[in-house]
Amino acid sequence: MIDTFDAVIVGGGIVGAACALAFSKAGMRVALVERDEIGGGATAAAMGSIVVLDDTPAQLALTRYSQLLWQQMANDFPPAVEYFTRGTLWVAADDEELEEIHRKHRVYSDHGIPCEVLDAQSVSRIEPALSPGLAGGFVVPGDVVVAPQLAAQSLLHQAKVTLVREEAAAMGSGKVRLRNGDQLLAPILVNAAGEWASVLTPGLPVAMRKGHLALTRPYPGFLRYQVAELGYLKSAHVTTVDTVACNVQPRQNGQLLIGSSRQFGVESRAVDDTILARMFARAAEYLPALPELTIERTWTGFRSYTPDKLPLIGPSGEDETLYIATGHEGLGITTSLATGQLLADHLQGKTTAIPMAPYAPSRRGRLLQQV
Repeated sequence: MIDTFDAVIVGGGIVGAACALAFSKAGMRVALVERDEIGGGATAAAMGSIVVLDDTPAQLALTRYSQLLWQQMANDFPPAVEYFTRGTLWVAADDEELEEIHRKHRVYSDHGIPCEVLDAQSVSRIEPALSPGLAGGFVVPGDVVVAPQLAAQSLLHQAKVTLVREEAAAMGSGKVRLRNGDQLLAPILVNAAGEWASVLTPGLPVAMRKGHLALTRPYPGFLRYQVAELGYLKSAHVTTVDTVACNVQPRQNGQLLIGSSRQFGVESRAVDDTILARMFARAAEYLPALPELTIERTWTGFRSYTPDKLPLIGPSGEDETLYIATGHEGLGITTSLATGQLLADHLQGKTTAIPMAPYAPSRRGRLLQQV
């Protein structure tokens, strides 16, 4: 069978779903190819945070733009998506991290992002479960939490697309060949296959980073904000050893989602008890009562990572029909809507809300030397 569309997107995670919605709103006839359940891969293994981060100006621009797009859609989601403005409390363990908090405050304030620096006493007052003796904190009240897989499914439900339940075997030159032999033709192809993107487009500068998560029983009132240590940002840059950091998120029903870990060069999806123990121990340094809580579930997932921590968004540079939307690492939920909108605007010849150049796949040659 051969079918023709305006655009074919491969990958039914939240990035693919966001692209499908943006393209659909632009009036395109869209097919989305996904062999498994929508949002069942890396999306389902995410914490569901929609946060602003500022490692680089390009990261700040992309995360802030996308967060604003999420806010515009807040009323479009059913209750099951659990869209909730939770806010993030970044905690500083020492004076060096406190200096970083003040730097972040200056940057966020300069960009009109609501935020507040807290002293040690204020941190203890708003989050009594935290360890005493922390140096201070930094609250970003506008950060949002969603149930990530349900959010991806909701985005796709809002789009007018043809869902193709099959595995993509190859894509390029205006054609997606499916494993069953069928072909989908379109002048626009989007590789949003996440961890499998480099299989369909060889040579992408993307590596896999395994992560662990744990979910407790409900403990209403244990935390008010999502709590993350400043060291979480440092650990995200380490590529030579396995890292863990404290990142704990209260869900609407009172359950606590506990992260995080990062591992390179690991292919097994099995839970690593050693990594999990390290992750729990690190979280307990900030939340001493955590070991007393009951864990209901643990699981893993794989993030698609680029060396400069910016996703690949835009024309492939080698095939005029092929576009790339992958490499979002731990920010795929946050930046999904921006990814879809940037591509849709680019394809319509519109001026994009933020420059696309920092995310261009054409930088792959430089990045491949770092993978």
